[in-house]
Amino acid sequence: MTTSTDNHFLAQAVHDLGTALWFGGSVMGIAGVNKSGADLTSGIDKVRVASSAWSRFSPAQWGGIAATLGTGMQLTSSNKGRLALQRGYGRVGAVKAALTVAGAGATAFAAYSGAKIGKLAEQAANSGGGLEVKDATLPSAGTPPEIRKWQGRQRVTQAAVPVLAGGVIVCNAWLVQAYRPVSTVKGLLGRVLPG
Repeated sequence: MTTSTDNHFLAQAVHDLGTALWFGGSVMGIAGVNKSGADLTSGIDKVRVASSAWSRFSPAQWGGIAATLGTGMQLTSSNKGRLALQRGYGRVGAVKAALTVAGAGATAFAAYSGAKIGKLAEQAANSGGGLEVKDATLPSAGTPPEIRKWQGRQRVTQAAVPVLAGGVIVCNAWLVQAYRPVSTVKGLLGRVLPG
């Protein structure tokens, strides 16, 4: 029987939707937004299109991260008993928390790298020399070294974001399955029985 104190449906739903938004949006950005500039001929336009799209998506992405962090703390607080008694629950919860914080950091650094690329690209375009890039994150032979450096940083951190957000989803699936009666009993017995 479920009571109002142990039913966390709304928090769990908001958590899952926030993480899905964060994960899916980052994958779409890497696969679609970054590559969409490749269809354009002007290097500065390639960067501008991606920068504009990412900046428009940013509030939604940070909303998903905030939902993941906020409801994650709420769910952790409401599961103190499981954290203390059920073997593996605390460890997986800690991994999930670490992945969430690391993913938020990677998201922030990817955004910072994109802003640096945008600023450097505008400077290059305004200097009269033009700008050569394959797309927003891939340099070409004529890409200035400083822009190339920041494109590499952005590629790495953008790729890390869905990996980390996906890890949050996987950990969360384990934690939700730990609510099953058989998992609960095994977790409790694992605490009290040797080996």
